[in-house]
Amino acid sequence: MGFNVAAELYGRFMGRYSEPLSALFSNYAGIAPGQRVLDVGCGPGALTARLAEILGPQQVTAIDPSPPFVEATSTRCPGVEVRQGVAEQLPYPDATFDAALAQLVVHFMRDPVAGLREMSRVTRPGGVIAACVWDHAGGHGPVSTFWEVVHELDPNAGDESQLAGVREGELVRLFTDAGITDVTDDRLTVRVQYRDFDEWWEPYTLGVGPVGDYLGGISEADQEQIRRECARRLPDTSFVVTAEAWAARGSGLGVLGPDEAVETEAGQPSGEHGQQHRPGGLVADQP
Repeated sequence: MGFNVAAELYGRFMGRYSEPLSALFSNYAGIAPGQRVLDVGCGPGALTARLAEILGPQQVTAIDPSPPFVEATSTRCPGVEVRQGVAEQLPYPDATFDAALAQLVVHFMRDPVAGLREMSRVTRPGGVIAACVWDHAGGHGPVSTFWEVVHELDPNAGDESQLAGVREGELVRLFTDAGITDVTDDRLTVRVQYRDFDEWWEPYTLGVGPVGDYLGGISEADQEQIRRECARRLPDTSFVVTAEAWAARGSGLGVLGPDEAVETEAGQPSGEHGQQHRPGGLVADQP
C-alpha cells in the first residue's frame, strides 16, 4: 500500500479532506480538556494536531507504521509522544488513555478487530474508542469519481470499496466483534473546493495509497485515458467535492482475551444488544 511516501505528498492528496475531518471527528468522539488521548495511525498528523490544540501536546500520544509519517507528526506537533508501530500491537500498558481514536485507518489495518481490541485494551474502562473511514462502498468517498471511471475502463480493477468498515454498519460490527460496547455510529461530511480540474487531478499522480498503486501499475496511455474521462465528468472551473465518512464510537471494557465474548446484562453478545445507529451527521467545509 502506497503510504510509505513523503508526508507532503500525502497532504496534497488527502490532507485537504483529513484536516477538516479531524475537527468533526474529535468533536464526535467527545474529546475535551483534561483527557489523555491516543491517535492510532496518525499519518502526517492532521488529527494529532487537532488533539494537541484541544488537550495540550503532553496529553496526546500518536503512533503510525510509516517512518515518514512519524517524523512529520513529530515535527508538526512538538511535545507529542510519537512512535512507530501498528494498531494490532500497541506498545502501551492497559488502561493508559481516556480515549483512543483512529481516523481513516481501520480499513487499512491488517486485522481490524485485533486493532480495535488493542485500542480498547489501552483505554480505561468506560473510556472512548472511536474510528472513522470514508464511505468508499457507497460512492461518497473523496476518490469515488476516480474509481467509477477506472471500473468503467477496467472492470476487474481492485479499489477501496471492499476494505473493512467502508460500508454502512460495518464499523459497528467491527467494534462489537472487538468487545466494544455502547456502540453508536454517524456520518461525517467534508466539503472541499477546487479552483479547476487540474488542481483536482494533480494529487492523483503523486503515488499515494491505493490510487497511487493503481496508477503506478498501468501504462501512461491508460493513465491519460482515465484523466480525460475524469475531466469530462468534472467542471473545468471551480467546483466542490463532498466526501462522507462513517464514524463509530463506543466504550472500552479493559483487557479481553482474543477469544472472549462480551455479554450484556441480558446475556446476549454485545453485537446483538446495545447497538445504536444515529441518524443525521456532522458537516465541515475546508477552511
